[in-house]
Amino acid sequence: MSWYIAVLKKYAVFSGRARRKEYWMFCLFSILFIIVAMLLDRVLGTSFKGMGYGWIYSIYALGVLIPSLAVSVRRLHDTGKSGWFIFINLIPLIGAIWVLIVLCSEGNAAGNKYGMNPKLAA
Repeated sequence: MSWYIAVLKKYAVFSGRARRKEYWMFCLFSILFIIVAMLLDRVLGTSFKGMGYGWIYSIYALGVLIPSLAVSVRRLHDTGKSGWFIFINLIPLIGAIWVLIVLCSEGNAAGNKYGMNPKLAA
C-alpha cells in the first residue's frame, strides 16, 4: 500500500525514474480499487445502464489517470526510454505488447539521463 500512496504523492511528477516494484504495486492496488468501485456501483445501483461500471468507478478512474500516466512515464525513464514512448500504445496490439515488455524489463543499473537508479536510493 505504501507504493500506491507514494505514486499518489507524486501526482503529476513526470520526471525521474520508477522501479518495477513501484509501478506494478500501483497497478495491483489500482485494479483492486477498480474492482471494489465496480462492485459498489452495482450494489448501490449507480452503474450505467448496460455497463458494469458507474459513477464511483468513473470518479476513481479520472482521479488516478494523471498518476497512472506519470508512473508509466517514470517507468519508461527507468529503462532509458523517453516518456513519449507511451504513445506507442496507440498502435493496435503490437504497441501494447512492446510497452508491456518494456514496463516488465529491468531498468538501467547505472544512472541515465533521467536520474540515478531508484534501487540505489531505496
